[in-house]
Amino acid sequence: MNFIQAILMGIVQGLSEFLPISSSAHLVFTSNFYKVFKGIEIVQTSNEEVFFDIMVHLGTLIAVLIFFRKDVINIIKAMWHALKTKDWSDNEAKLGLFIILGTIVTIALALPINEIAEKLVYTPSVVGILLFVTGFTLLYSEYKSKKIEEKKSELDLKTSIFIGLAQGLAALPGFSRSGWTIATGLFCGLDRVTAARYSFLLSIPIILGASMVYPLIKIDIHEAMLYNWEAILAGTIVSAVVGYICIKYFMKFISKFSLAIFGYYCIIAGLATAIFFSVYG
Repeated sequence: MNFIQAILMGIVQGLSEFLPISSSAHLVFTSNFYKVFKGIEIVQTSNEEVFFDIMVHLGTLIAVLIFFRKDVINIIKAMWHALKTKDWSDNEAKLGLFIILGTIVTIALALPINEIAEKLVYTPSVVGILLFVTGFTLLYSEYKSKKIEEKKSELDLKTSIFIGLAQGLAALPGFSRSGWTIATGLFCGLDRVTAARYSFLLSIPIILGASMVYPLIKIDIHEAMLYNWEAILAGTIVSAVVGYICIKYFMKFISKFSLAIFGYYCIIAGLATAIFFSVYG
């Protein structure tokens, strides 16, 4: 892991984590494009690269927490009040419960397919195909959403479960987490802003959990001391800054425009990368 590569991947993570274009796919593509042009075998990887991937995700988590800090504080306060009064009628308190439920559903689905997801990192051509599927899903969700006359601005139990399942499925690189969760929200009748807000809030427990659990169970302290920490920290900071800017403007974008442009991008990028890595992988 060198400094330039870390900065580049930090930018890619910051942009692609919140845009519905699959950050995991773009990290796979960026890393493997770098290996192809450097003449390094794609099958080669390192614990440092995996750890760096966790760290840039932590950077985008920081971006979410800063941008949605008021929402997070309000949800925590509402849930604390509901616990004391046993009155869960407040919408923010219910949203907190839906986030917990969605996270449980996500883990239940993501854990069984995690081994498959880890292997896909070494087959970027397949990741490209999954990105193509994400693009089609985004376009179809917009088509279905237009047929729903009255959009919902609040979640319900069924919708939170479906979105949690979508987030679990997005453990597969190429299946965009934000793309699949927002698209599922649209399928269930949510308006775009509500779907995007819940998608971002739902990402907090998962990214936080992965950032805390992975280092505890897989990082060798002696090996970690040899990592290029300047590059890792630089990439993490860049992903946080770029991620915050991306959230800010994406929320404005999605309130006025459809996800179609991202759908077309995923279809084109997915096909292009699938073909490229089929030839050069």
